[in-house]
Amino acid sequence: MDECCSGKSKELIELRAKHGKMLTAVLIINATMFFIEAAAGWASHSTSLLADSLDMLGDSLVYIFSLYVLNKSVHWQARASLAKGLVMLFFGLGVLAEAASKFTSGTVPDGPVMTYIGLLAFAMNALCFWLLWQHRADNLNMRSTWLCSRNDVIANASVVGAGLLTYKFASLWPDMIVGGLIAAMFLRSAWSVIRESVEVLKTPKNREECSLQSTFIELSKK
Repeated sequence: MDECCSGKSKELIELRAKHGKMLTAVLIINATMFFIEAAAGWASHSTSLLADSLDMLGDSLVYIFSLYVLNKSVHWQARASLAKGLVMLFFGLGVLAEAASKFTSGTVPDGPVMTYIGLLAFAMNALCFWLLWQHRADNLNMRSTWLCSRNDVIANASVVGAGLLTYKFASLWPDMIVGGLIAAMFLRSAWSVIRESVEVLKTPKNREECSLQSTFIELSKK
């Protein structure tokens, strides 16, 4: 092993161990919240809660991808990030379709249920966001994971607001508008992750892996 890699190997192992613990914790939180939000969304006829529950499911898959490539090369991490971007794109389009369906049915969701479950989801995703914050600049894998968590916090706050407005005005529009905004956010983030992943995949495969890993470690110290 050359001097560059031997000097960074211990730091890299420690960094990946921290990543593994963080990703496992947020995976458990998101998988649990998927079932809670999905059940509440169906019971309350809320597009926002259903969309958020699907987001939780998508994030669970995202974290599984991230754990899978944790000890793999930068190109493997880029492939996983590309898959995560495509998942985000898929769910963004799904939310748009659900909002259109709600418009045709005219069903008004249960505002209080939306609010309470939205607050619970907000608290859980705020915890995930806090756990991932310090590692957001470590590498592309962790950056794309942190972006998912950031989107979740924003989406949860929007669901809470939509729940309060639905309860006050007995209207389906807050739920539909929030669904559309969540979709727009997903699509924007999906494009960002896909674009960055493609740029990494364009680099030569024989590029020095150690050099890239060293860069990631230095970024994590900032």
